Amino acid sequence: MLDHKTEEHDVIDLMAAIGDQAKAASGPLAIATTKQKNSALEAMAKAIVADRETILAANAQDMKNAQASGMAGSFLDRLKLDSGRIQAMADGILAIAALDDPVGTIIAGWERPNGLKIERVRTPLGVIGVIYESRPNVTADAGALCLKAGNAVILRGGSDSIHSSRAIHACLVRGLQSAGLPEHAIQLVPVSDRAAVGEMLKGLGGTIDVIIPRGGKNLIERVQSEARVPVFAHLEGLCHVYVDRSAELDMARAIVVNSKMRRTGICGAAETLLVDRAVADTHLIPLLDALSNAGCEIRASDDVKKAYPVAMQASEKDWTSEYLAPIISVRLVDGVEGAIAHIARYSSNHTESIIAEDPAATERFMNEVNSAILLHNASTQFADGGEFGMGAEIGIATGKMHARGPVGVEQLTSFKYKVHGHGQIRP
Repeated sequence: MLDHKTEEHDVIDLMAAIGDQAKAASGPLAIATTKQKNSALEAMAKAIVADRETILAANAQDMKNAQASGMAGSFLDRLKLDSGRIQAMADGILAIAALDDPVGTIIAGWERPNGLKIERVRTPLGVIGVIYESRPNVTADAGALCLKAGNAVILRGGSDSIHSSRAIHACLVRGLQSAGLPEHAIQLVPVSDRAAVGEMLKGLGGTIDVIIPRGGKNLIERVQSEARVPVFAHLEGLCHVYVDRSAELDMARAIVVNSKMRRTGICGAAETLLVDRAVADTHLIPLLDALSNAGCEIRASDDVKKAYPVAMQASEKDWTSEYLAPIISVRLVDGVEGAIAHIARYSSNHTESIIAEDPAATERFMNEVNSAILLHNASTQFADGGEFGMGAEIGIATGKMHARGPVGVEQLTSFKYKVHGHGQIRP
């Protein structure tokens, strides 16, 4: 039997080989034609549909193991695949194929007085490491997006979804092979050992150019504290809906319930409802009744609980909790200024929505709230790259450098400058 040190060295050697293979694949991938990449993506989508039963069987094994381990309902929802979700994966890949190829796009161009012609041109990032939990569909989304942007990718899914991810990954590899692209352009780490994550965070000997984490708070904190390569950070989805005094009640009711209850386990689900104190008498109770009737537990501030005694008392922790469950914290605020102040103190800068008819209140909210995604009179559940027309996303970046909001194909590129002269020298 191998001892711990031997096993650790095996993982280090495995990950080093994966890094080298990804680096080797990134060269030809960066210059692959749009036709080649789209051909691979279309073949991947067909393979996923054709292998539906194999993927469902693998997912059933993951679900069985997750249920036996006592996994929370919100995580089981993320993990579960059915025929509809498999078809959605295939459709998402086809949507990515239909997007314009960002590689080689001239972002800007200008001519200097000395005659030099300068172009800023989109280029692939190189090799991307994606570390994620629970969601097996990320295997397809991340693989397809990185390919379209000309990047090689190393995927490290959670141990809870390993069978599902392997089945999906096999379809992606078939697509690459059918288009004559390097099969190591999309690699799935085949072991669930946590040491594999550690090696990725070290950069695999300089072969990884950027890390994208997608998962819970513990994963994100580990990535941010240990990574030696750039990170596209996705913190918690601590999303707020603010109902202004000018909001139409029927619209507010529909948006609030959808924002919280459509899918409670996604990062775009609303976790806190803020209601303008000026309409507490007319709007608060109908909104809380609608949430309660939809099966949502309400955790209320003192003034909200006084008006709605059946609610649970909120604690300070509730304002910083990403429930990922049918629970919402509710507070009255003094107009848009109060909403902005609460969000500034507690938000994770992911997604916020204002429901209002007053243009001044809306403009102030949109200008002063500093989150990656802001919505007006729309559900927070639209915080999704697919809904933004990006085909799909790897995640929602909440940082301020390079990528922010949904991370799609354009966000997976960098740029270089092409400078054309006709003999100029610098005096």
